[in-house]
Amino acid sequence: MSPPVNLLLLASITDKVVEPIVDVATEFIGSAGVVAVFLLMTLESACIPVPSEAIMLFAGFAVSKGELTLFGIVAAGVLGNLAGSWIAYAVGYYGRLDLLEKNKLIHISPKHLKWADDWFERYGALTVFFSRMLPIVRTFISLPAGVAKMPFGRFSAYTLLGSIPWVLALAIVGEKVGENWEDWRHKLGYLDYAVAAAIVLGVVYLIVKRQREPVRAG
Repeated sequence: MSPPVNLLLLASITDKVVEPIVDVATEFIGSAGVVAVFLLMTLESACIPVPSEAIMLFAGFAVSKGELTLFGIVAAGVLGNLAGSWIAYAVGYYGRLDLLEKNKLIHISPKHLKWADDWFERYGALTVFFSRMLPIVRTFISLPAGVAKMPFGRFSAYTLLGSIPWVLALAIVGEKVGENWEDWRHKLGYLDYAVAAAIVLGVVYLIVKRQREPVRAG
């Protein structure tokens, strides 16, 4: 099956899962305004897959109708991102031993944890900053940052700075396209699927590589 066909199949399956979430999210924004934007973006950054594209594009649409302000939704979106990231960071930071070192299902050896710690120590700031602008990755990056015990102040600063361009861009697009916000959500969705496919391929590659290591050592 060719990559474009794979993406279309993934899009079809994902839409069936995401559409009900989007419907609830947009109704919530319609009734609670910026409070809803804040709470939904908090969930999205706390590893709960509420699509930020839908949240901010619809909020931008509400701005175009004069129901909300651009500053209000951007501030709510960015602060929600930060709050949700703190939650995911804390889960990784305080649950490191139980989640990874002692868990037989997803056990990660001390050697690999040390590698992750060193990598985040060296590249963590840039990783957190740029991942905030990548679909899917932005939802989960806080968890490994917490596991690697990246300094909290640095993590918070780069999370905040990285969230602003993404949230602001979506809000402005939503305001400009108005009623067509949902068409744009679907267009941006294909970027999500491409990123998801890349992640799956990366995970498969790492699993295969890890399985072959003992054979080579022998």
